[in-house]
Amino acid sequence: MLALAAILPDFRLQSADGDSVTRVGLTAAWAAGAFGLLSALVWPVLVRALLLVPALVLGLLVFFLNGSLLLMALNLIPEGRGARVAPETAVVVAAVMSAVASATSTALAVRDDEAYRRRLYRLADRRRRRYGAPPGGGPGLVFLQLDGVGYEVLRHAAGSGLMPTVAGWLEGTHRMTPWRTDWSSQTGASQLGILHGSNFDVPAFRWYEKDTGEVMVCNRPTSAAELQRRAAERTADGGLLTLDGASRGNLFSGGADQLALVLSVSARRGRANRSRAGYFAYFSDPANAVRTALSLVAEVVREIGQSLRARARKVTPRVSRGGLYPLIRAFATVIERDVVVSAVIGDMLAGRACVYADLVAYDEVAHHSGPRGRDTDQVLARLDRSLALIARVAEHAPREYRFVLLSDHGQSPGETFLGRYGLSLKDLVRAGCGLPVPRRAGRTRSGAEARAAVLAALHRPVEEAGEEARPAPGSDPVVLASGNLGLVSFPDLPGRATREWIERAHPALLATLANHPGVGFLLVDGEVLGPAGAAARLDVPGAAEELLAPFGPGAAGAVRRTDSFPHVADIMVNSAYDPQTGAVHAFEEQIGSHGGLGGEQAHPFLMWPTELSEPGPEPVGAEAVHHVLRRWLREADGPQVPLDGRPGEEAAQQVPAPGGTPPARAPREDSRPGGASDGILPSAEVPRPDETR
Repeated sequence: MLALAAILPDFRLQSADGDSVTRVGLTAAWAAGAFGLLSALVWPVLVRALLLVPALVLGLLVFFLNGSLLLMALNLIPEGRGARVAPETAVVVAAVMSAVASATSTALAVRDDEAYRRRLYRLADRRRRRYGAPPGGGPGLVFLQLDGVGYEVLRHAAGSGLMPTVAGWLEGTHRMTPWRTDWSSQTGASQLGILHGSNFDVPAFRWYEKDTGEVMVCNRPTSAAELQRRAAERTADGGLLTLDGASRGNLFSGGADQLALVLSVSARRGRANRSRAGYFAYFSDPANAVRTALSLVAEVVREIGQSLRARARKVTPRVSRGGLYPLIRAFATVIERDVVVSAVIGDMLAGRACVYADLVAYDEVAHHSGPRGRDTDQVLARLDRSLALIARVAEHAPREYRFVLLSDHGQSPGETFLGRYGLSLKDLVRAGCGLPVPRRAGRTRSGAEARAAVLAALHRPVEEAGEEARPAPGSDPVVLASGNLGLVSFPDLPGRATREWIERAHPALLATLANHPGVGFLLVDGEVLGPAGAAARLDVPGAAEELLAPFGPGAAGAVRRTDSFPHVADIMVNSAYDPQTGAVHAFEEQIGSHGGLGGEQAHPFLMWPTELSEPGPEPVGAEAVHHVLRRWLREADGPQVPLDGRPGEEAAQQVPAPGGTPPARAPREDSRPGGASDGILPSAEVPRPDETR
């Protein structure tokens, strides 16, 4: 404060007649003390008052509120020595003071391992005294999902020293195996299956449903809520995290009471939306807000520099990384990472039995920079440091914790379909149907999860961001993209189109698609079509396996399962795949993609501590991973799932319909006096779960 008073002309800590150095020092000490005291007392009240403010707006609002507190502190200085400061100067002074406090505390406490441990121990001890002993006596489980990190990518990162924390676990306490995704190798299908035990009738990241005339999009809040409701109804089970669980940064809740950054509940308005509580609890500390803001700016600058370097070196393949993308990337790699890690730390110090958290940073960067390279290596290194921090905090938790690392899918590299062939899938379909094709091919927006999280944080529905929730009526086919998987639907035709109907209505369409060099195969009403007239019925043993052999083992089984879905598209289009390079062609603007078959996108990983049982043969499908995690929860004496004895209708009612009000639920006993905390660090006063749900 003394330094700022000397530098800034509009900020004075002495009277007009001048004061002695001692008097100025005492004035600065008075102002700094008052500012710190007001911050400690007023911030919890402000957090409760600002629950309806968009989360990202709060991050900016913190600076202005901080400046207001500083003005109040300066007005408390005797004889008006601090009253001579403009409001905009107060904002600058408060921001600099918070940044310096954050930097010095980090340098003096976090970097000093012993001081850091003592600090965490004191925090854990305070939480134990406040909430009592954690429920149950067994160790807790923390599931950390590294979104989009494939099995081979993680093996390489650990073996090359890029992720020393993961390497140390693999050398001593953990084991790892790959698992195979469903045909729809994307977060929506995988995480729904992992958390809720069923991803039936999720054919892609986005698809058209003829019975409602709507497009379902996995990262749209209303769609995510509906998918979660359907899964709960089908399984008669609330989810993996039903008892004393926490869901952090996920598309779905998993049945948890403790939520932060969960998309399926972010469409709710008002105080009932506890998913946004993670933002508010995190930003309630001005030092957190300043530190994250500085990191955000640094990440934006880093992305712009990397993009310019790739353009200058004429790196190929390459996609556009301008517009709002630098901010979206910074949100995924800084804000969402910091809030989720803080939430997990709070959950462990509160002694929760089960936590599932998703870290999306790698997936977002790999979409635009490619799955392997300098850009993604830097992200993996920072994720490893986050894992190390979480592991160190676990040593001070009130119960033992075991860590399970997993991913929901991998990523396959390759030039986009548009970049390679000069037209989009929609253009190709329209040409095959004899419809006019625009001279200039349009680009398909990337469907990365971080974009939807940013919109939810701003209270802006994903529907307003260019997605057509309800296509206009007409005879034109609806063409949608999900990575390297495309879907073609004929909205005016009730039910699923047969091959005979398509060939009669559009004689050139199937041949145009199947024989295109960028297309690997088609699925049409139980039949797989390949190039040069190749065809195989899925109900003929061995025929589809031979045709789909280049796409890897299990490809035919994955296609066969999708063919049974009620909402499978009339034509499913999987891009071509090169087994030599592992390349596919995304129908979206992504050079690292996932969503279909071909390459590393279908091979995520599962890593578990040796205290838990082996998962068995390589799990096939997200539902198989769900059963493995349930078994591990039972072994750890954690939440018991499924909910024995509860009828399916009641379990389904635990998930509200899109836009609806969550139903009342029977109160459950909570061993922590005063109800469960939201688990976010730093701790903040937030409504109890029974007040919000």
